[in-house]
Amino acid sequence: MTTPAPRDGAAACLAALETALAAGDAPVLGGVSPAALDEALRALAKRRGIASLPLLERLADAAPDKEHRRAARRALYRLEQSGLRPPRAGAAAPTRPVVTRAAEHPVRAWLSGIDGSGSRAAWILFEGGLGGGLRLCSLILNDEAGIMDAAGGPIARKRLEAELRGLRESQKLPWVEVDGHRACALVADALALHERLGTVPPPEFARWRKLMGEVQPKASRANTKEKLPADTPPTAAPALPPDTSLLEHSATLLDLPELMGWFIDPVRVQHEALALLQVRESRLVVSDQVKTERETAIVDGVVEAQLPDGARRRWAARLREMAEIFRMTGRLEPAAMAEQTSAALADAGRPATSIPFARALAARGIEMASEVALGRTRLADVSRAPARRARS
Repeated sequence: MTTPAPRDGAAACLAALETALAAGDAPVLGGVSPAALDEALRALAKRRGIASLPLLERLADAAPDKEHRRAARRALYRLEQSGLRPPRAGAAAPTRPVVTRAAEHPVRAWLSGIDGSGSRAAWILFEGGLGGGLRLCSLILNDEAGIMDAAGGPIARKRLEAELRGLRESQKLPWVEVDGHRACALVADALALHERLGTVPPPEFARWRKLMGEVQPKASRANTKEKLPADTPPTAAPALPPDTSLLEHSATLLDLPELMGWFIDPVRVQHEALALLQVRESRLVVSDQVKTERETAIVDGVVEAQLPDGARRRWAARLREMAEIFRMTGRLEPAAMAEQTSAALADAGRPATSIPFARALAARGIEMASEVALGRTRLADVSRAPARRARS
């Protein structure tokens, strides 16, 4: 029985296949329709039999068009059914487990700015584990209390991007992306703080603890860009020379939206707030100069009482971190001012009362306590004490 003559398109394709088979090359099939190729392959297989096998296999594996690869696979199947091609052996690739487990490791991380209580949010994205998926760890870290809150779980990439977009749109504090190991080092700082305080992280953190690895706290690493925890005594490294012009205007840092919540805890200055109200509302006839001197003395007393060495280092560390965030977000002027103010606070030889930023912290704390005393706000709403997030 003779093979029917292929139609024109298929005939031209068959000729190209014959030429490619003889030369051992891949045929050019750019303008060939899948139907014409299928017909030409049928004719080639009947005409050449097992000799057409190398060309068919090459087309089935590497033809640029998906429909052409399907046509080649159909031709191979017909050869197998006719007994001209032995069935393919099993895949030569080594057997792999259906589900693999790789060590989980941080691949991305994001940090928020620091609020007035010394808390910041941290998101750390881990990859690996059973099946190699992604897990997002969400933490609240506080420089006085350690880890305040922990949450998270498996997350898809699309969901992650959607969450990040929502975060940037809804959060008052700035968020920046950082290296995952740097974020883990901040967690190590918080764990070291728990150990010094004799406290423990919230139970929700237990499932994340092993993922933080053996990262050392930032204070123990040699990188000079890493900062000491607030309650760790400073080393003998020289401080930055203070820029007088920046320091003189350092109180304006508290006018930035990110630092509007920075002030001395009103709980600690309620007595001074009442004293300030008495000065302002006194019916005694005293000059404005005397009133100003009394107000200045009240602020000086708060600065000296509420900003001892440990508190100064803590505020200096907060300013260093915010300076880095300002720089990462392209705000170089507040970054430089925050750095210089941080250096002044860290300089134990400089009186805190001579630093406008420190005086502004105290003055704002007294004002907040005055608002509480006048019944205009609740103490709980302006307290700067670290507090765990309420859970529903």
